[in-house]
Amino acid sequence: MYPDPIAAGPALPEPHPGHRPGVPTMVKLEGVSRRYQVGESEVYALRDVDLEVDQGEFVVVLGPSGSGKSTLLNIIGALDTPTGGRAVVAGREITGIGKGELFGFRRDVVSFIFQTFNLFPTLTALENVQCGAEISGSAKEARRRAIDVLEQVGLSERLHHYPSELSGGEQQRVAIARALATGNPLLVADEPTGDLDFRTGVQILQLLREQAEAGRTVLVVTHNREISRVADRVVELSSGRVASDGPPPGGQAAIRDLHW
Repeated sequence: MYPDPIAAGPALPEPHPGHRPGVPTMVKLEGVSRRYQVGESEVYALRDVDLEVDQGEFVVVLGPSGSGKSTLLNIIGALDTPTGGRAVVAGREITGIGKGELFGFRRDVVSFIFQTFNLFPTLTALENVQCGAEISGSAKEARRRAIDVLEQVGLSERLHHYPSELSGGEQQRVAIARALATGNPLLVADEPTGDLDFRTGVQILQLLREQAEAGRTVLVVTHNREISRVADRVVELSSGRVASDGPPPGGQAAIRDLHW
């Protein structure tokens, strides 16, 4: 199990109604908005979002393009700053903190799986993953961990290939392996199965499910409603607002029952 991420942090308000007794709150957003100025107009990517996520929860954020899904993840992961409201992640108030503190937060708390991979083109698959793992451990341990997670995502025979020598699906799996190798308690993923075939996509969802079962908090953004069936909770966004928040309609499905 991962350690209690908020043991040393400030006290948080009362937990949300679905909170599991004895389980810490990993993410708490209160009235979070993100506003952009476009010419003389104001455009809201998010508007007055309240959200709580427990440690070890697997939450899927669902919605069409432009609904605010990626902006929500970016704020939780401290890649973007809200223009209104309050965000507390792993016991840290991340709204308004300095660049140095933000760097430490991203290094120690959150791991990202980006839709665009963001791999280093001059490093092999193994080196890309090892780079992420070295942030939180020794080089020897990072190499061992990198090999282990690359095997988990089915790339044991592609360790020494460069991104240009990998398919889009393989590059996505390297990006996922890099995030898993850090061991950080919060994993945020933007369309992690978007460029994968069904079989590989199911394998990745199984990996993410296992991470949540081990105590890691997993937030996945997708437009694929089928993926949301395996989540603990589904948060649906519409025009920057939370339209619904609860268990998957019809109950949580087994990964083997998915199809798309």
